[in-house]
Amino acid sequence: MNLVNIFVKAIFIENMIFAYFLGMCSYLAVSKTVKTAVGLGAAVIFVLGVTVPVNYLLENYVLKAGALAWMGASFAEVDLSFLSFILFIAVVAAIVQLVEMVVEKFAPALYGALGIFLPLIAVNCSILGGALFMQERQYSNIAEATSFALGSGVGWFLAIAAIAAIREKLRYSDVPAPLRGLGITFILTGLMGMAFMAFMGIKI
Repeated sequence: MNLVNIFVKAIFIENMIFAYFLGMCSYLAVSKTVKTAVGLGAAVIFVLGVTVPVNYLLENYVLKAGALAWMGASFAEVDLSFLSFILFIAVVAAIVQLVEMVVEKFAPALYGALGIFLPLIAVNCSILGGALFMQERQYSNIAEATSFALGSGVGWFLAIAAIAAIREKLRYSDVPAPLRGLGITFILTGLMGMAFMAFMGIKI
């Protein structure tokens, strides 16, 4: 039940976009069509679902103080936590490179539509944010970290898919000229963020 709670909270209550505004650059740039938004959203789910558990293992068995005790008593006092940022980013970059190669091989049309924003997942702050939230919240096992990662990915996916669907409909709407494009998108994002705040009243 705890895994379900973590998963649902990560989607609705602690949504990466609407609660923390992480990953806004890709969210705004790739949400012009539903097809590209869904493609990028799926890639973010995969990258978060892989990198957060891997970084959890790194954190608990290599980086934090005493994590190397399994190598012997002489390593029990070693603290490599100062390497967290660089190793977390290295893991993210490696997984994103793998995703980019797979998408280019099996979905070249999607690869062309996503353009530069696919490799930019490596510097998407929601991906690194997932690893840092995992580190801060000190989940008790890898299942909880994975549940949080998948929930965060699904929440980001829902956010970008929803705004993309709305932006497609806006093409047929009479939006005032000064607000067309990013202006109305920012307003919609704020309204959706306020709507998601309603989930904070749910006790899970």
